[in-house]
Amino acid sequence: MQTGSRVGTLWLSLAVLGCKTTMEEPPPSKRPTVAAPEAVAPERSPVSAEVLAVMDEAADPCVDFYQYACGQWLAETPRPADQARYGRFHALRDANRDTMRAIVEDAAADASASGERGQLGRFYASCMDEAAAEQRGLEGLRPLLTAIDGARNPAAAMTVLAQIHQVGGRALFRVDVEPDFDDPEINIAHLGQGGLGLPDRSYYLDEGPEAEALREAYRAHVALMLEAVGNEDDARRLAGQVVALETQLARAAKPRDEMRDPDAQRNPLERAALAKLVPELGWKAYFEAAGRPDLGTLNVAPPAYFDAMGRAWAKAQWPVRRAYLQWHLMLAMGKHLPARLAKAHFELYDRRLNGQDEPTPRWHDCVEATDDALGEALGREFVARRFSGDSKGIAVDMIGQIEQAFAEALPRLEWMDDPTRQRALEKMHAIVNKVGYPDRWRDYGALAVGADYVTNVLAGRRFEWQRRAGQIGKAVERGEWHMTPPTVNAYYNPSGNEMVFPAGILQPPFFGADRPMAMNFGGIGMVMGHELSHGFDDTGRKFDGKGRLTEWWGAPVVERFEERAACVERLYGSYEVQPGLPLNGKLTLGENIADLGGIRQAHGAYKAWAAEHGGDTEPMVEGLTNEQLLFVSYGQIWCTHATPEAERSLVLTDSHSHARYRVNGPLSNFPTFWEAFSCEEGTPMRPTNVCEVW
Repeated sequence: MQTGSRVGTLWLSLAVLGCKTTMEEPPPSKRPTVAAPEAVAPERSPVSAEVLAVMDEAADPCVDFYQYACGQWLAETPRPADQARYGRFHALRDANRDTMRAIVEDAAADASASGERGQLGRFYASCMDEAAAEQRGLEGLRPLLTAIDGARNPAAAMTVLAQIHQVGGRALFRVDVEPDFDDPEINIAHLGQGGLGLPDRSYYLDEGPEAEALREAYRAHVALMLEAVGNEDDARRLAGQVVALETQLARAAKPRDEMRDPDAQRNPLERAALAKLVPELGWKAYFEAAGRPDLGTLNVAPPAYFDAMGRAWAKAQWPVRRAYLQWHLMLAMGKHLPARLAKAHFELYDRRLNGQDEPTPRWHDCVEATDDALGEALGREFVARRFSGDSKGIAVDMIGQIEQAFAEALPRLEWMDDPTRQRALEKMHAIVNKVGYPDRWRDYGALAVGADYVTNVLAGRRFEWQRRAGQIGKAVERGEWHMTPPTVNAYYNPSGNEMVFPAGILQPPFFGADRPMAMNFGGIGMVMGHELSHGFDDTGRKFDGKGRLTEWWGAPVVERFEERAACVERLYGSYEVQPGLPLNGKLTLGENIADLGGIRQAHGAYKAWAAEHGGDTEPMVEGLTNEQLLFVSYGQIWCTHATPEAERSLVLTDSHSHARYRVNGPLSNFPTFWEAFSCEEGTPMRPTNVCEVW
């Protein structure tokens, strides 16, 4: 079962939601030309060398700050062929993956060991044994494929659907385990729309030759997978019918941007009401196979999708239903399939949809698969190697300063009234901050790991499903994490009113215990402010300090907030990623509000830190004040290359704006930035009309 579907993240896709440098200090830049034998320029400090090697100092920061902060890096750093997107964010992910590789390779050398070390070693070794994986082919999937082939009635179909969901499939709908909207102390099952093999409903519904060509390629891919599992004679015909069924589901699904509203997602139902809403599906058999025959109340959203989904499923002939389930099992396994099929998966999803030139090396995939299955076992060793000393204490102190900056800014927000301002302050003080790694590590003792890779992947996913399914109806485990420690990301969870910062992101260029604090506040400080702002964005603000979905704002304040949110939506909707391809201001609204608030809070916290520590007047980078360095450091965490295909895909599917606008959007709306760089009114980075929320 999935979790965390409504958390606010720093970078959802890391796809993800998702690569070749190390975290070593970059080499000093070339020294200036010697003007005369006696006039040798001093060598730059390591900090100056790092920052200036990324910047385009010739660019005007008041025209395009992203170019100013990142221009030299963009010009000199090629995008690796096995990456559709590549930036300094992704470089850190690579460095963390290198550390994880060292850990699992050490473990693989002693794969017969007991405990977690043996599990890590066997899982990774089974993945790297490509010859054995090829020899076994689809043998590990055969029990599930046989069960699908034998599904000849509604109960049997729902039994096998539950089995597919347990191993990562999202056929027909998706299942999450999250707190109850009305009682966030208790976990319930949340059923949501799903069932598509392409990334978004728009891929099925868009018109034009390019869209139809993509759908034809998709039908051919589905046919290839159906042929591989035994439909040799009619794979092409069945593929067309499967895609036609998915197209009906796409028409029934609500657009992605409309699904952001938590009020629209709250629809609690008893089992009997679900059976009445979707009588075509055998729910009793499903919940028995899912391991929770006792399930009572659950949340279903949106109900209209489930109604239409049930009718579409009932109209499909049994051969089409079985082909649909076969396809979604194969889709769930994707890159874990034998080489020929994994290559086909790459050609459609990575090359065609995202413009990636080459597959990632197998060891990359094996490290990530090990992290997926045994993330906290792997994370425990990662923390020991990469997150020790004073790092946690400094990060915890920074969060406190970010929260103080938020609190001190509240009285200056004229659009809030005093009662709402006080309740906002109370909610902020109630936030739980999790830094680095869990207080209690997950126990993987019940997860059997053997020599067959596909079997191990399936076992890992079933283990997680059973763990999560067992939490339904029970008290929420407040110490649980929904990201593994090596992850380069962070999140705010409104139901838990918590912010989570894994050790993986508490590394350069975001953070370092020995880095200048202006850089730390511009990097991880902005991340902290971003996640804090998620608690008060257009969706997070609807949850109170205890995580309940309830309106705790006065009506006039709501109206004034929505006016400011509409300003942000219009602003980002005016940004074009490519000519004629604007951002979706509604889809990205929450993340944009978080970015706008995040940099303001990071700056306020830094100024308070500098004052508390007797000033911070000595420049750390030549040519920049430390205040300017904070803004440059913020810009530089987002330096990113992306293929045109990846940019188009992200506009449709990602709730985050593209890198350039994650920098230029917030800064061009921040008067303190204008002052720091002496930007004149009317320049691109100092527009006449600005948006401000937090």
